[in-house]
Amino acid sequence: MTAIDTNIIIRFLTGDDQQQFSKAKQVFSQQKLFIPDTVLLESEWVLRFAYQFTPLEINNAFTSLLGLPNVMTDKPLQLMQTLEMHKDGFDFADALHLAKSQPHSSTFVTFDKQFIKIAKGKGHCNVKSP
Repeated sequence: MTAIDTNIIIRFLTGDDQQQFSKAKQVFSQQKLFIPDTVLLESEWVLRFAYQFTPLEINNAFTSLLGLPNVMTDKPLQLMQTLEMHKDGFDFADALHLAKSQPHSSTFVTFDKQFIKIAKGKGHCNVKSP
């Protein structure tokens, strides 16, 4: 199995450098791949800020990417939960933090008022301010 970095994902999803896109495409078509959560987190940030992808475009791209038969992640159910929350209006990083915390805690504490507001509005009453 081969683990991949953010730049492989970015080239594969954007095709902005033809030579690197071809190599990334080859990586995705021939190998069993592992994508760490941290690489997805960084990829979301790069796609949003450097490439101006919308949350829906990012969500669709990640859903397709993670649906490839040769792609594996550490906790696929948590990532699916993350993508569902992201699709439902959460910031991707906040959704990932919350999804990864839920099996281990009953409460998520943050100073991020927007995160708390969205979480409560979506029925996640366990996100609160200290």
